[in-house]
Amino acid sequence: MRFNWNYDYVKGSKFAYIFSIIITVLGIVSVLWLGLNYAVDFKSGSNVDITVSKAITTEQINPIIKDMDVKEGDVHITPGADRVNVRFSNVLDEKQESKFKQEFSKLDSKASYEVNTVDPEMAKELERNAIYAVLIASIGIMIYVAIRFEWRFALAAVVSIFHDAFVVISVFSIFRLEVNLTFITAVLTIVGFSINDTIVIFDRIRENLRFAKKSTKADLREVVNHSLAQTMTRSLNTTFTVFIASLCLFIFGGESIRMFSLAMVIGTFFGAYSSIFIAAPLWFTLKSKQADKPKAAAKASN
Repeated sequence: MRFNWNYDYVKGSKFAYIFSIIITVLGIVSVLWLGLNYAVDFKSGSNVDITVSKAITTEQINPIIKDMDVKEGDVHITPGADRVNVRFSNVLDEKQESKFKQEFSKLDSKASYEVNTVDPEMAKELERNAIYAVLIASIGIMIYVAIRFEWRFALAAVVSIFHDAFVVISVFSIFRLEVNLTFITAVLTIVGFSINDTIVIFDRIRENLRFAKKSTKADLREVVNHSLAQTMTRSLNTTFTVFIASLCLFIFGGESIRMFSLAMVIGTFFGAYSSIFIAAPLWFTLKSKQADKPKAAAKASN
């Protein structure tokens, strides 16, 4: 069964722009006001991963935290059936670490521990490198698209991938979800997925431009809408496949990849959305200004 994907996507993009602007504004307010809920990877502290043989509750762990002279507000506990994570905002010394293990072993004598400690300087360096990674990847993509296509395609593509990345960051900030190194991996993966989908659409637009009239704004609009209709099945099939895989990882995967999976679920959806309703229509807006110039010049000469 074949679907008819003919639709005025350029017209629909106006509503998409409004929706994206609202999310962006909410995200900016949230990031500036609340910040991000950094894991121990991006702030100093100790992270204790415990493999347990039976379920341990937060209520059972809280008395141990109190005896360690550590504020309960500075400790984040994530209980689980076979794994417990305890994150301290301060770096545990040998005495505190030994006491914690000793007291926890009274709850589960078969427990095994993995303690990771990040000092303040290392945390700042990891955060700085994560920002550099996203920026360098975006600049590289912009240069590649500008060389292969033109600067309007490049600008539209970069706006699209920054939109996707920031939407994911905004959701994690608003709902106070934990941001760790796997989250950065997810953002870079989303950037790669989004640009791949966008490139397919841009390639079809460029191909259709070779055989279509492009003297007026209406001609360009028709090219964009027709190109999107031609690539819609491919875009949705690819998106659905990645989305389902990411959703299964989120539901059935372990705790260590849960935030990665959630970021992928959100980013995959918005990656397809931005390629269709932001990247291509934005290129049309930039290109249509060029199409209007000959008319303006002709009127001036008359």
